Amino acid sequence: MTTHAPQAAQTAPSVKLPATLDEAVAALAATPAAVPVAGGTDLMTSVNSGQLRPAALVGLGRISEIRGWQYQDGHALLGAGLTHARMGRPDFAALIPALAAAARAAGPPQIRNAGTLGGNIATAAPTGDALPVLAALEATVIVAGAGGARREIPVSHLLAGMELLRGGELIGYVRVPLLHAPQVFLKATGRTGPGRATASVALVLDPARRGIRCAVGAVAPMPLRPLDAEQWIASLIDWDGSRTVVPEALEAFGEYVAAACIPDAPPAEDGSPQPLPPAVLHLRRTVAVLARRALGRALS
Repeated sequence: MTTHAPQAAQTAPSVKLPATLDEAVAALAATPAAVPVAGGTDLMTSVNSGQLRPAALVGLGRISEIRGWQYQDGHALLGAGLTHARMGRPDFAALIPALAAAARAAGPPQIRNAGTLGGNIATAAPTGDALPVLAALEATVIVAGAGGARREIPVSHLLAGMELLRGGELIGYVRVPLLHAPQVFLKATGRTGPGRATASVALVLDPARRGIRCAVGAVAPMPLRPLDAEQWIASLIDWDGSRTVVPEALEAFGEYVAAACIPDAPPAEDGSPQPLPPAVLHLRRTVAVLARRALGRALS
């Protein structure tokens, strides 16, 4: 005998395994309550913790068309099913160095082998390592819809909620411009070894537009672009010469980025300045160091 009431048996979710992107969209349309799953590194955490009980799953692991990449009009068209492990390999690193660096830093081998680029975007966790890189590269996602429809959305719009996936839509591809210039991704973690970022910085040079693009991750719900800092430092670079700046400019850029992403506390009612809490001040210093180092490596 037991004093505890018996728990109702959990019904296992139905699983569909489409072979093409359009079949996956059709499966989602046929079962609106279904949840798409690729690597499942974030989804299964929610399932195992009891936060999510999907009635049905649409597995994306058999869709070969979204597991590679191709060249297209000066861009790389990346399949949403690319794993972090695949993006971390040397041939991909030669293509998009910052994204490869983020993929290698995404966690232990079991996470890198399963987690996918599309999953990182769809989950939109603030600590997603690929997200600041995609924001700095000004990447776009190609969304697959019913009847073979495709539409393109800037990654930054999707992450900010300015544009959302509609019912039955899936992220199929990510379009990334090939800049053929230095790119850097750096992150700080709360412990030794691969782990979740407490702060991350992606920085890319765009010589054709004589610009610097920088995005800061993990410090806000979405990657942050310090646009004024980007424009200021770009104006100091000799784009026709050695592409160097003085050390003082590197230091100032780091502080500029950090202050833009982690602003000062609002003043008190009497107008007196309020100090930032020690933890927030430490985070701001971390962002400043990452931004300074990223720019220094990109220009070296």
